[in-house]
Amino acid sequence: MNNITHKAWLQQNQQYLMAAVAEVRAQLQEHYKKSPDVCTKDQPVSSSDDKQNTFQDLSPSPALETLCASFGLSSFERAILLLCAGIELDTSFSNLIAENSNRTAPVFNLALSVFPDPHWSALAPTSPIRRWRIIEVGTANCLTNSPLKIDERILHYLTGISYLDSRLQGMIRPVRESSELIDSHINLSQQMVKVWEETDRTSPSPIIQLTGEQHSSKQNIASKASSAMGLQLHVMDNGDIPVNPTEREALSRLWEREAVLSESALLVNCENVENQRAVNSFLENTHGIFIVSTREPLPLRDRASLSLEIPKSSTKEQLKLWHQALGPRAKKLNGQLENLAWQFQMDAQSVNTASAQMLGSDPCLEPDEMGAKLWDACRIQARQRLDELAQRIEPLAKWEDIVLPEAQLSTLREIAVHVRQRAKVYESWGFAAKVSSGLGISALFAGLSGTGKTMAAEVLANELKLDLYRIDLSQVVNKYIGETEKNLRKVFDAAEQSGAILLFDEADALFGKRSDVKDSHDRYSNIECSYLLQRMEAYRGLAILTTNMKQALDQAFLRRIRFAVQFPFPGAEQRAEIWRRIFPGQAPTERLDIIQLSRLDIAGGNIRNIAMNAAFLAAEAGDSVRMPHLERAARGEYMKLEKQMTELVISEKVISRQ
Repeated sequence: MNNITHKAWLQQNQQYLMAAVAEVRAQLQEHYKKSPDVCTKDQPVSSSDDKQNTFQDLSPSPALETLCASFGLSSFERAILLLCAGIELDTSFSNLIAENSNRTAPVFNLALSVFPDPHWSALAPTSPIRRWRIIEVGTANCLTNSPLKIDERILHYLTGISYLDSRLQGMIRPVRESSELIDSHINLSQQMVKVWEETDRTSPSPIIQLTGEQHSSKQNIASKASSAMGLQLHVMDNGDIPVNPTEREALSRLWEREAVLSESALLVNCENVENQRAVNSFLENTHGIFIVSTREPLPLRDRASLSLEIPKSSTKEQLKLWHQALGPRAKKLNGQLENLAWQFQMDAQSVNTASAQMLGSDPCLEPDEMGAKLWDACRIQARQRLDELAQRIEPLAKWEDIVLPEAQLSTLREIAVHVRQRAKVYESWGFAAKVSSGLGISALFAGLSGTGKTMAAEVLANELKLDLYRIDLSQVVNKYIGETEKNLRKVFDAAEQSGAILLFDEADALFGKRSDVKDSHDRYSNIECSYLLQRMEAYRGLAILTTNMKQALDQAFLRRIRFAVQFPFPGAEQRAEIWRRIFPGQAPTERLDIIQLSRLDIAGGNIRNIAMNAAFLAAEAGDSVRMPHLERAARGEYMKLEKQMTELVISEKVISRQ
């Protein structure tokens, strides 16, 4: 309804309600044998026929009649409802009752005496007015003399005011109208509508389970389908479903009533189920239209359900979203949208948000600047979920900072080329259609600690302008069967949206040589390894495994990794180059003997520690970094490594010359 129509409906609905209340007041007056003159002139008593004629064209129907029909109230129960509503809406009700009894609130005995077609079952806890908490019964020595009170939510509903019941707020929240959907998601929403339309009204509608990794897309699809049915979508987390059966039953009744009053469907977020038994009980024993957002279908047995898997959006669908969001400025990006569409798996809402950030910037930006702003906006949009699961590393290292043999540098550059040119090779050149799996780019970085594995990952992230996340596999691996895969799934699912570079440290914690299957633990250990490789092969971004012991890895696993880079322990020549590059340009140094320093038989990571510690010593002394500072820092590093500095001792003669 538009504002004018809604305002007119509210006015007519109020008139209808007050006319119905006036009829009940007249019945009370007749019961108390009061004169009809008590009725005021501005509140005339209308007959039922006159009321029907006056409001027969009211659309939607008056709230009173909708409520009575929805909950199956008898004429007697309807009269009780109006009696309790009259106490709140018309002060003459309280006065009338008070004048003829020693109370101001209505009781069931009064209703039995006043209204036609009375029945005792109206007071039973199973009656509609009590089951749905339409009327609350107070406490008294006698049940029939207990005060009756209309529920506040029901009272406001009768007057035309709609809001979420306060007892549900904090657990259940409304969902805004969905953004534009891609074609495949529109098809799914239409399929949901068809299921609901074809369901027999006498049977509970099947619970629709939206499965897969596209969490935000599921809500948009559910919202679109609900809107098509004329329903408002609400959402709740499964963790808010009470474990206590009594509390869960109360929640079920409250929601069933609210679903009718507000014409709503409920989306239950079950991405991470906290209490399977409570969730299943709530879903199976609560009436109404339910959608479940879950990675894998829930095992529901006592109610029909339908699982619909949400497919990942294709590059073509992503491009369509970008063109819709950017409008005419999309043409100015000179093909940069293809890379965006391939790199980031974003729903319509995220695309619109990222586009709005760019469109709100300087309109005179060059195409490359526009593309860079969009890229950064997408990174920010996509990193939110992954920040909770892994450590984001700010990539600072560049190509000129890393010292490796040419063969290793060449492989790293090749990895960057594969990531950068995926959209062209897979999509434009059609390789994605030829190869159904293995499109993910995986790499193994092997070498001793401090040889540059993490720095190399930083270099790639900096070069490709991608986020870098470190995942400690020794923390992900869990002794309980199935938990490791669950932890890995969370990481990959969260990373899918951004295509970030994933750096899995301590790969040998999971990728040891496969043992013979002697017990269930051996079997599940191998399953964990296979699961990680499977997700790496399917992952749209770059996944890097690091290990200190390449020889411990199973060759069968190594064959499934696209790139393997061995990081050698640096020789004297490489160490000298590292020493030349280790100090920033603005750091004051004086008479450093690079050849002397290169004789320290340590890895690049240790060289960095020595340089940093020496800089602090020099800063405290108010001096430039000199050889004595480096010697002191080197001795401290060797003590930490539990090694003796036999490779090089900076001579006293050298020290004295400083």
